Amino acid sequence: MTNAAKNTLTNEEKFALEAIAGQHLGLDTLEAQNSDDADFSEQAVWSIEAALRAAFEAGRASATS
Repeated sequence: MTNAAKNTLTNEEKFALEAIAGQHLGLDTLEAQNSDDADFSEQAVWSIEAALRAAFEAGRASATS
């Protein structure tokens, strides 16, 4: 996530994205660790799709509440 994107997210939004990344992609954090092993992850396209759908639904839900 770029610094510009991080600055526009609320803490609640950051927490939601981290939860989605953990649940669907098996990632511990979205923060750069400055390590190839920690910063790059091989993912199945269906896992990425599930994470994107979850993020989209979270955004939709927050827009209607």
